[in-house]
Amino acid sequence: MPVPWFLLSLALGRSPVVLSLERLVGPQDATHCSPGLSCHLWDSDILCLPGDIMPAPGPVLAPTHLQTELVLRCHKETDCDLCVRVAVHLAVHGHWEEPEDEEKFGGAADPGVEEPRNASLQAQVVLSFQAYPTARCVLLEVQVPAALVQFGQSVGSVVYDCFEAALGSEVRIWSYTQPRYEKELNLTQQLPALPWLNVSADGDNVHLVLNVSEEQHFGLSLYWNQVQGPPKPRWHKNLTGPQIITLNHTDLVPCLCIQVWPLEPDSVRTNICPFREDPRAHRNLWRAARLRLLTLQSWLLDAPCSLPAEAALCWRAPGGDPCQPLVPPLSWENVTVDKVLEFPLLKGHPNLCVQVNSWEKLQLQECLWADSLGPLKDDVLLLETRGPQDNRSLCALEPSGCTSLPSKASTLWDDDLGALWACPMDKYIHKRWALVWLACLLFAAALSLILLLKKDHAKAAARSRAALLLYSADDSGFERLVGALASALCQLPLRVAVDLWSRRELSAQGPVAWFHAQRRQTLQEGGVVVLLFSPGAVALCSEWLQDGVSAPGAHGPHDAFRASLSCVLPDFLQGRAPGSYVGACFDRLLHPDAVPALFRTVPVFTLPSQLPDFLGALQQPRAARSGRLQERAEQVSRALQPALDSYFHPPGTPAPGRGVGPGARDGT
Repeated sequence: MPVPWFLLSLALGRSPVVLSLERLVGPQDATHCSPGLSCHLWDSDILCLPGDIMPAPGPVLAPTHLQTELVLRCHKETDCDLCVRVAVHLAVHGHWEEPEDEEKFGGAADPGVEEPRNASLQAQVVLSFQAYPTARCVLLEVQVPAALVQFGQSVGSVVYDCFEAALGSEVRIWSYTQPRYEKELNLTQQLPALPWLNVSADGDNVHLVLNVSEEQHFGLSLYWNQVQGPPKPRWHKNLTGPQIITLNHTDLVPCLCIQVWPLEPDSVRTNICPFREDPRAHRNLWRAARLRLLTLQSWLLDAPCSLPAEAALCWRAPGGDPCQPLVPPLSWENVTVDKVLEFPLLKGHPNLCVQVNSWEKLQLQECLWADSLGPLKDDVLLLETRGPQDNRSLCALEPSGCTSLPSKASTLWDDDLGALWACPMDKYIHKRWALVWLACLLFAAALSLILLLKKDHAKAAARSRAALLLYSADDSGFERLVGALASALCQLPLRVAVDLWSRRELSAQGPVAWFHAQRRQTLQEGGVVVLLFSPGAVALCSEWLQDGVSAPGAHGPHDAFRASLSCVLPDFLQGRAPGSYVGACFDRLLHPDAVPALFRTVPVFTLPSQLPDFLGALQQPRAARSGRLQERAEQVSRALQPALDSYFHPPGTPAPGRGVGPGARDGT
């Protein structure tokens, strides 16, 4: 139904631009173009099907700019509709390819080839118009004479009259050629609204104020405006007279729009979308967004409105650590609302989650497979990568990075770049040292709570440096000697950890888990790990370095040194040991040269002859080295001497440990 002129004047205001609006008489659409061009409008609308971009066969006409103008289409002198006039500016893009004979020999090409270059250019230009609830596409045929064909230059414009639109509506216009050689142009414009519909805020609520007469019957609809696809209706009601409708702020989203129209045949509908820039609406949009798992590999993002986002898989381990994005090897994927996405998964896993980012900020994270596969598992994720010669390597994912390992497990994902593997901890704990080390990582999460409970104790000893003492339990006499050394070191500003004092925890957790937790805590606090070498320790190290496997049952159930090699060796092999490890051995039991060369990359001290240097390596790096160090060495030596005498000269028995392994001396 045409809108009376006085309503249009209220909506459009008194600006000079509006007062000079051109009036078109009659319902017919029309087109005209710049001088020199010829154009024609097809009699009926066409289907809006842009099609795929095709390579241009030579010079083609292409839309370069869209320009709109508001005009009035009047049915009577005072009854007019608001109409959008669209001008499409065109230019010549592309070029003729040079003939092969002219390129190769520099001669003149066949005269017949020159003829197309002097011909005119034709194009079919499509204009697509959308203003809820209307969508139209029209086809304009344009012809440019040869005299105006200049590559890269504008040739003029073609104008279409016109697309009718309701007051207050948002119009979207696209333009492209058929066939399509370039990406389509697009333009969005908000038309002025009637003054009797406005939006006001009152605290957390929003009021829709409709100032109409008491006798006026009208319809009111709320809908979600969609960039792709039809709008989604949310609420509709027929009303009478002035109304104030209250919306809760939690219902606001950027694409929430309002449509109002009088309850009359063929009435004009007014649309406004007032919440596009409202910060509350954008926060509500992400609160309403959900990830939905469709199949094992496919999922989609469900949200009221379109939004810019990208997604990637991540791995969430038990214990509350942040979910680690699997980028690389996977990459961030652009996300379209309600469009099915797929990751190349062969199996699901409860620890696999999906992260959705917007503007480099994490907005959404859900573990989609946890509902069907159960809670998080104590599994560790291994990544297999393939090099240029198909050489493969395996590494374990942990917060600090990916540590190299030589093994395989049950695969989750696979492509030309490599694979992801989920490795159950208990399945590989007794196999090669690399997988034992991997099991340590899983136990660490379970021990985090215990470490927090010991926080007060750690604060009390904050000024002393942590020292973890590792040794091989060759015999009971050597264990007593180690205990005496640990007790003597405790008299200094050192916090000493040794398995002799933690047998209950060691039995409950197992040597691998106990050592891994102690080693990690010691190194995180800037402490030092002491490797106390004996003939038995040297034999174990040589065994691991040669075969990668320790002889089962060769040592006692509480021997943390045997279990610790799986975690110690990577630190030495990857050059992380200097500054965090020191070695030591007793003077009459083992010569330093008997220690394997790999472990001599850190200082190895003989005790008690090199006690001052040994204690200097144990103290804080910032501590001053003065005469105080010599006093402490004498103090430790006095405390240690009775245990040394008892070990090397027990009454009535030969000294244990003599001639037990490489480098052992007779003590004479």
